Amino acid sequence: MTVNLPVTGRFDTARLAAIDTFLKERYLDSGKLPNCQLLIAQGGEIAHFSSQGAAREGGASIDESSLFRIASMTKPITSIAFMMLVEEGKVAVDTPVHHVLPEFKGLGVYNGGGGGVPFQTKPTTEPMRMVDLLRHTSGLTYGFQNRSNVDAAYREGKIENWHGGLDLNGFIAALGKLPLEFSPGDAWNYSVSTDVLGAVVERVSGQSLPDFFRTRIFAPLKMDDTFFAVPEDKIDRLTDCYTFVPGKGRVMYDRGEASAWSRMPKLVSGGGGLVSTALDYHRFCTMLLNGGELDGARIVGRKTIELMTLNHLPGGSDLAAMSKSLFSEAANAGTGFGLGFAVNVDVARSMIPGSAGEYYWGGMFSTAFFVDPVEQLSMVFMTQMSPSNVYPIRRELKTLIYSALT
Repeated sequence: MTVNLPVTGRFDTARLAAIDTFLKERYLDSGKLPNCQLLIAQGGEIAHFSSQGAAREGGASIDESSLFRIASMTKPITSIAFMMLVEEGKVAVDTPVHHVLPEFKGLGVYNGGGGGVPFQTKPTTEPMRMVDLLRHTSGLTYGFQNRSNVDAAYREGKIENWHGGLDLNGFIAALGKLPLEFSPGDAWNYSVSTDVLGAVVERVSGQSLPDFFRTRIFAPLKMDDTFFAVPEDKIDRLTDCYTFVPGKGRVMYDRGEASAWSRMPKLVSGGGGLVSTALDYHRFCTMLLNGGELDGARIVGRKTIELMTLNHLPGGSDLAAMSKSLFSEAANAGTGFGLGFAVNVDVARSMIPGSAGEYYWGGMFSTAFFVDPVEQLSMVFMTQMSPSNVYPIRRELKTLIYSALT
């Protein structure tokens, strides 16, 4: 299914259509991806919306109602939730994290140990602040990085297992007993920072994260198909999800009909737990593009969006200089990081068409979005294949989309 709406006159519709052909030939016919859904909008108006491939193994094609696990595309929503509380004067971007989460008071930096030997720590140079959670400079990590004794302790404790034994408070307590990989602000590392930010939202607001999202963001924006657990009457719309196994290709990871996302997880993940549709996430992107408002519902102020989409890395650095991460949803060169988004700070160094000030992120199942305020352009891409760095599809999509601008 393809919908082309030349509402702005600024796209070459033949070039937009060629993107669908590219996706079919490169990714669907080859079996690399199970499906592809692409929504391109300008000024908030949909210019192109296409759906290809099966929603479930041997089933009907995906369509505009299909539900996808958006994983780390949850992070910008959690970041917006936090900034709503900043606007209310309940917390600040530079508030030390332990002022809200006392479990983090006295956290130290790794200085030896692990692997059965007690950890040794040294004091942090600066306290972890909320800005460090927002921009991933907290010193926290992800267990799946497999690069240190600290992330090994995350795996051993099943700290980021959303369907494991810890709830959000237990998750915070467990992290408070482990060392940081580096002193906050000294480096950039993709991490559980945004999950921690979700706990901050709960404690500052007095609401659970699902309730806050539903009442303060999703209901006002009419994002009626975005949730942590798919309701029973919508489970038939949840797509199958796959993972790449070397030597085997794509294999089933989570069947839509019996999905782990059909029940509320014990650990509510502000860093990666949501399910959504392309149309719902398009509404979120349009709110961002509009400076915090959509159809009369103001979520945050215009200057808050401007603040969030500046590069907040220390000294105006980029990820190429600061990243200690083995995995990210961003290309490093020319990429800064704001308050919840990667930010394009040097188009030439990125070596992909784009605009300075464009911001974006993606999810581990290869979903992606970007918002370009210069061109008034936004994109939402949906599929269900992990990990997201197996194929260069995001780079290819950006190149194809920008080449279709007239």
